[in-house]
Amino acid sequence: MNGNPSDQPNVAWERLPWKKFEVTVYRMQKRIFQASKRGDTKTVHKIQKLLMKSEAARLLAVRRVTQDNQGKKTAGVDGVKSVPPAERLRMVEAIHPKQMEKRKAKPLRRVWIPKPGKEEKRPLGIPVMIDRACQALAKQALEPQWEAQFERNSYGFRPGRSCHDAIEAIYSSIKHKDKYVLDADIAGCFDNISHEYLCNAIGPVPGRELIKQWLKAGYVEQEVFHATERGTPQGGVVSPLLANIALHGMEEAIGVKYDSRGQLVGKRAVVRYADDFVCFCETKEDAERVQGVLTAWLKERGLTLSEEKTRIVHLTEGFDFLGFNIRHYPAPKTSRTGWKLLIKPSKESVQEMRTKLKGLWEKAHGTNAQTVLGKCNPVIRGWANYFRTAVAKEIFSSLDRWMFYKEDRYTRRMHPKKAKDWRQHRYWGRLHLERNDPWVFGDKQTGAHLLKFSWFPIERHTLVKGTSSPDDPRLRSYWMERQAAKAKDLTRSKQKLAKRQHGRCPQCGESLFNEEELQVHHLHARAQGGKNVYSNLVLVHLFCHQHIHAASKRALSDCQECNNRDLLAIERKAARRSKHKEQEEPCCT
Repeated sequence: MNGNPSDQPNVAWERLPWKKFEVTVYRMQKRIFQASKRGDTKTVHKIQKLLMKSEAARLLAVRRVTQDNQGKKTAGVDGVKSVPPAERLRMVEAIHPKQMEKRKAKPLRRVWIPKPGKEEKRPLGIPVMIDRACQALAKQALEPQWEAQFERNSYGFRPGRSCHDAIEAIYSSIKHKDKYVLDADIAGCFDNISHEYLCNAIGPVPGRELIKQWLKAGYVEQEVFHATERGTPQGGVVSPLLANIALHGMEEAIGVKYDSRGQLVGKRAVVRYADDFVCFCETKEDAERVQGVLTAWLKERGLTLSEEKTRIVHLTEGFDFLGFNIRHYPAPKTSRTGWKLLIKPSKESVQEMRTKLKGLWEKAHGTNAQTVLGKCNPVIRGWANYFRTAVAKEIFSSLDRWMFYKEDRYTRRMHPKKAKDWRQHRYWGRLHLERNDPWVFGDKQTGAHLLKFSWFPIERHTLVKGTSSPDDPRLRSYWMERQAAKAKDLTRSKQKLAKRQHGRCPQCGESLFNEEELQVHHLHARAQGGKNVYSNLVLVHLFCHQHIHAASKRALSDCQECNNRDLLAIERKAARRSKHKEQEEPCCT
């Protein structure tokens, strides 16, 4: 970098032109994608070298592991949890390829975390911070090369693709067809991938020796070092991409075919999300043949199918995938085939949700209603947004009835000597001003209320087109439209701001929905008389927000209270004003 770190490194870091860096890196990634698409390996490697040496790419890599990632406060074997701005600037220089050649990757710290809804645990390997930054840099160079080659029905850990795309691909493949399903599970996929196969698949890319070091770095558990002869550790920044590279080619292996329009032809289909996949065949015998082919194909990669979890079932029996249950139900009066495909939240997912909410209600004993809302609302919103693409209306209603029982039990425990009518008047009412529902639980003093699952409308997810990738410059407008659709996952108040801004950040002009954290900014500072009203608020990216405050020398805490409260009071005040205005207007008759 030019010059020495500033006397105020935090301000210097926030004032850096991050959007300019992102544009620079995107242009190089776009060129890598195009060269890989046309099979020009020499040009791919040349641009990858330029990208890894680029100061813009190194700055973004450091920012992502020290500020953006959820695990930014998780320490490796060196115990470093957080990196101050001055140290980040030095780390940018330390991850230059020439500097990285002189150092050896440190071993990972092994931790065990429980699998969702299960008693068993899975291992995570936590690299030290500088190795994470170097992995993020390598990922920026590798990902666009492989995005140009990955198969269309691969959805896990890929930019612009999600669980919902995988579920929609399943629906499109089998909605009117009688199928047998090979519901497969790879035994310890991340822990058993062959290093030799993976290195051969990657080829002579820049940073290949660094990747070998990360794979062979070993791990430390309870202060004892263990060598790693196979596997790519879960917890590493580049590990999901390496796993996708290892599993690339599954469609070709089992003979999945598409026509010139990208439509599925033939008798077989496969949908893969990371190491979870399902294959569809017309007969049980064919499903058994596919299982044999995949067993041999996985053996080359050092992997095996789990005998306990791999099974062949008919669609009328149904199977679970990514938290959903997919099954054919008899429908002789409404379907030509006599069967209808329904995708619902699985019984396990519903039970996990109840268990989680039950734990939150138990912890809420002795706390006020505002605390209950702060704990439960994000959980309800996240679960409902995930399953709103399925046939979930009845399940949402049943969860609301179950939640009412929990609400009533909470009020009886808080006020054991009060009458039912008193408790009803204290905690329930028409707190959601846009719904004529007198049984909304909440805090009447602030107007905050508990969300209901049934308030989230069922909406079908739109499947991503074929092999489309965000790195393809021809599809920029297509990806902008897909990103804008993510607004429905925001709170209602932030949805209003996003709609008013036409889905763009007023600071950088880019789409709001580019995977960055969003924050609310006051145009006129509250310290100078600015108010919490929609006309004084805009939705911006986190780093745009920091850039604005660093340039104007305003304290970021000036907006923090509004972000923490999630605009509930503002939304309620605006709704009251509009309702009062309607009452004042004379009747047209």
